[in-house]
Amino acid sequence: MPRYSVVALDLEGTLISNAMSQIPRPGLFAFLERCKALFPRVVMFTTVKEARFRKIAHLLVEEEVAPTWFAQVEYVTWEDETKDLSFIPAASTQEALLVDDFEVYVHPGQESQWVKVDYFDYPYKESDTGLAKVLHDLEQRLGQA
Repeated sequence: MPRYSVVALDLEGTLISNAMSQIPRPGLFAFLERCKALFPRVVMFTTVKEARFRKIAHLLVEEEVAPTWFAQVEYVTWEDETKDLSFIPAASTQEALLVDDFEVYVHPGQESQWVKVDYFDYPYKESDTGLAKVLHDLEQRLGQA
């Protein structure tokens, strides 16, 4: 079984609605805390530029829907068509998992490291269980389910 040490998280449609409305997905706080417990590294891998992401992260922390560490979470800088896990500093691609809602961002050859999350879209239902499903998938991949 592969040893994963990094979880790379998408922002829009995965953790929140989008960078404009910034509606947190139900279960966000618990999801982030569990990711932090499961993986030595949690990184953001998003199309949202870092300055904008930091503002959103600080707001989510202020609103107490994300843990305080989330405001300083490691951010992966990248420019490409896909989210190539080799962009994560000091990690091999085999050590990382990408949690994302859009397959188009998965780098060719890294499909086995993609953890699909259902797109968080309008109407934003409080009953959404997308993050809980992803946690179950992550725990299974780590042999902890």
